Amino acid sequence: MAKRTTVFIPFLIVCFLAVSNQSFAATPMRILYPSFSGSWAATWVAKEAGYLSAEGLDVELIRVGGSTRMVAAMLGGSAPIIQAGAVAAIAATAAGSDVVIVGATGNVSSFHLMVRPDIKQPSDLKGQKAGITTFGSTSDQMIRIALKKFNLEPNRDVALLSLGAQPEVFAALHSGAVEVAALTYPLYLQAAKLGMRELVNFSALGVEDVTGTVITTRSFIAQQRDTVLRFLRGYVRGAHRYHTDKEFSKQVLKKYGKITDDEIAEGTWQDYAPTILRVPRPSEKGLQAAIESVFKGKTPLPKPEIFVSWQRQSVMLTAT
Repeated sequence: MAKRTTVFIPFLIVCFLAVSNQSFAATPMRILYPSFSGSWAATWVAKEAGYLSAEGLDVELIRVGGSTRMVAAMLGGSAPIIQAGAVAAIAATAAGSDVVIVGATGNVSSFHLMVRPDIKQPSDLKGQKAGITTFGSTSDQMIRIALKKFNLEPNRDVALLSLGAQPEVFAALHSGAVEVAALTYPLYLQAAKLGMRELVNFSALGVEDVTGTVITTRSFIAQQRDTVLRFLRGYVRGAHRYHTDKEFSKQVLKKYGKITDDEIAEGTWQDYAPTILRVPRPSEKGLQAAIESVFKGKTPLPKPEIFVSWQRQSVMLTAT
């Protein structure tokens, strides 16, 4: 009997360890993001600092150019959570999907309208070409806001060309394939260093936006609400670390933003750090602007809350 017990106890220990390892196995998850912009850095920092791992998530970060393309990829099952432009999420919901916004990094537009050196004033844009990532993206929205401000009509006075992603838009502006583009850091600063001129700083205009938008589907929340909350906890800690630890964040920006110039890394950090939200709740005014962009000329406009899932538990996820 003693011999049987001696054999049985190690067997139980092995079984217990196997079950324990299974219980604590990290949940694999793909997160898509659209560009090298610092708008998405909260998630990059969260991964590099180990905050997502601490929540039991094994996250793979994948860049997919163009917000509308990313929303389609999410709906196709490529990833349960993405970071993309709010306009693309709202357009997808308007088309009948269950896409929903669950968080944001900031509420101030991070875009700058950059033009080639020969464009001296807004009227010079007439008859020219503007580069956007995809139709329905935030860059598309920003270009349209600027053209409206200059009394120019999109696709009549200025042709809009869909180029796929910000690096492609930047390359087209640099080569002269387009004369105007809406860019964010670090590509905005790289464009300036190459002689491009800033025509509009959207944040200086007071243009509210929903930046660094975290997007999922209502069906995923219903099935795996705890996973969504765990991601948001890691995400908020990443945003807090980005805001408070410049040197660490600059290294992360260099890695994911493909930045080799310390001045550009510094400028990117400086551009985003002051506006990062402590509570990642999207701006109602920014959402309203996005809704107006999607539902042009339609009345009554849908309410912002239709496109957002904001629960009390999420509000309590602030970093300390």
